Amino acid sequence: MRATIVGAGAIAHAHASALAELAEHDGAPAVETTHVVDLDLDRARAFADQHGIAGVATDVEALLAAGDVDVLHICTPPSAHFATAAAALRAGVHVVLEKPPVLSLAQLDELVALEAASSAQLTVIVQHRFGHGAVQLRSLLADGALGRPLVAVCNTLWFRDAEYFAAPWRGRWDTEGGGPTMGHGIHQFDLLLSILGPWTDVTAVAARQARDTDTEDVSMALVRFESGAMASIVNSVVSPSQVSEIRIDTEAATVALTHLYGYTDEDWTFTPAPGREEAAALWRPDPTALPSGHLAQLLPTYRALAQGAPLPVTSADARRTLELAAAIYRSAFTGRPVAAGEIGADDAFARSMDGTGAPWGPAWAPVSAGVPG
Repeated sequence: MRATIVGAGAIAHAHASALAELAEHDGAPAVETTHVVDLDLDRARAFADQHGIAGVATDVEALLAAGDVDVLHICTPPSAHFATAAAALRAGVHVVLEKPPVLSLAQLDELVALEAASSAQLTVIVQHRFGHGAVQLRSLLADGALGRPLVAVCNTLWFRDAEYFAAPWRGRWDTEGGGPTMGHGIHQFDLLLSILGPWTDVTAVAARQARDTDTEDVSMALVRFESGAMASIVNSVVSPSQVSEIRIDTEAATVALTHLYGYTDEDWTFTPAPGREEAAALWRPDPTALPSGHLAQLLPTYRALAQGAPLPVTSADARRTLELAAAIYRSAFTGRPVAAGEIGADDAFARSMDGTGAPWGPAWAPVSAGVPG
């Protein structure tokens, strides 16, 4: 299969490295990264030289039209995701999208419709689902070994300074889609959803505490799940002590993950409930397992593509996660709980994550020490 990477920014390097490493693993299909595409031809050339890629281009649609692409990896800023993915699906080319996949539920629904009419499939990078600890935890919950999940905590507490937001597309609803709920915490709460399953309703708040952006820089949500479990989700880019963490309390044990941008089995802890000490034997770390990361997801993804099988992360999976993001914004901006399925196609929050408008308006300047205007 011939892969092309669109966008030669920071995250594209993770894709290029993972694609190059596929051949080192048993059962991996033959994959060659043939092109990198970027509007800045010099940047594309530098990227291609670094990763040993033969082709460089500035026009992805020309490559698609020429039939030179089997799988398109979209690593551009989020505002370009939709049009590029749509063009690929129309051309019958598989799509691997970086997060956030698109700017709105409406855009994702259009891509899902295009996928249904295409011979190609679409997936989104949510690499934390593929670490061994997460796979093991989902299995233990599915077979009932840990009893019912009861309580969960999901925190993405990161720090992004003013220089980070100086990039003209960051911190804007129309180009990034949202703040840390969309661009940062989405990885962690996607992992949470993959573990706990369907959610039923969410109550949330959001604020712009310290960054000169149009979007929020903090959101907090309380989420209930069909299983009866309850979870808190915090997404922040104003937290100097950075951590990404998930904790699941079940009837038999507490299973917790603490990391920053990726994890191995060493980052998990397993604590049996009093009287359930035998449960400790259920948790079996695998020191040979791949860490969570792009390779861990792309390896089963390319195997599925080669076999014509459903992808390990489908567009429907991506939609469930994006719907929770939209519901967090809708609840935060309207002051009401939001139920799963409540955001219909004609809802303002389906068309844009800021829906009827963030309560703080456009980018601001502090009017007094520590107080946003």
